[in-house]
Amino acid sequence: MTDKTISFISGRKRYTIPVNEIMYILMKKQDAYVHLSDGRILKTRTTFAEFQDKLGDDFIRIHRGGLVAAKAVHSVNELIMLSNGDALEYSSQHREEIIKKFRRKQRVIVDAIADNDNPTDNEEYHEHYKCFDTIPIAFTDIEMVFDEESHAMDWIFRYGNEALAKIEEVPLEVMIGGTFRSIFPNMDKKWLRSYERTVIYGETLELIDYSPEIDKYLRIICFPTFKGHCGCLLFDITETRISSETTVAEKAVIMYLRKMME
Repeated sequence: MTDKTISFISGRKRYTIPVNEIMYILMKKQDAYVHLSDGRILKTRTTFAEFQDKLGDDFIRIHRGGLVAAKAVHSVNELIMLSNGDALEYSSQHREEIIKKFRRKQRVIVDAIADNDNPTDNEEYHEHYKCFDTIPIAFTDIEMVFDEESHAMDWIFRYGNEALAKIEEVPLEVMIGGTFRSIFPNMDKKWLRSYERTVIYGETLELIDYSPEIDKYLRIICFPTFKGHCGCLLFDITETRISSETTVAEKAVIMYLRKMME
């Protein structure tokens, strides 16, 4: 079964986009700005009703000219916070519908995650990942913890190597089996939002940001592993050296950094 797609013209070019890559759509007069999960924004001339009909029930109307994918919603408070960090205003008259659809969609996904044949204890996780024990790169497998309303609220360290203990400055015997929040009470929710996105939607993400928990600037690559889990490779940016001996390599580094800043 193939993913549902939607086609439209943007900048004189026809695009066929998988619906599951659309995060939200905002209308400005007769133009629709389609925000995709990879960061692109495509502008097309259409009506709000036409997009709403094509996208169906997986998208929630948040105001007169806005549609957001239910699966992209991280939380609903004064603003709608999305899994990519964007925050959207919404009409108060749609609040109940937004929360209802978001919770229903989240519950379906979390219930599917719960039905798994993952390892049953930390020893089995270690047996699975033992090839990572001696590598000089910090690696961990984390299990997402959800609350009663299917919101990601924390995670449990199921595996970690000595390089992880070094970068986190916490012994493995303290981390493994423990929750992040219990070890770092000053938890920054930006990590939770990104890891939730990987766990629920199967996306591989690269994060470059400051970690107030350990006072370090990190580069993190997270990717789906077991159901309800994600694996993370962590790098301390201050200790990372870039080998650049040719102008081609220098150009590649510049292009990479520009991409990270978009």
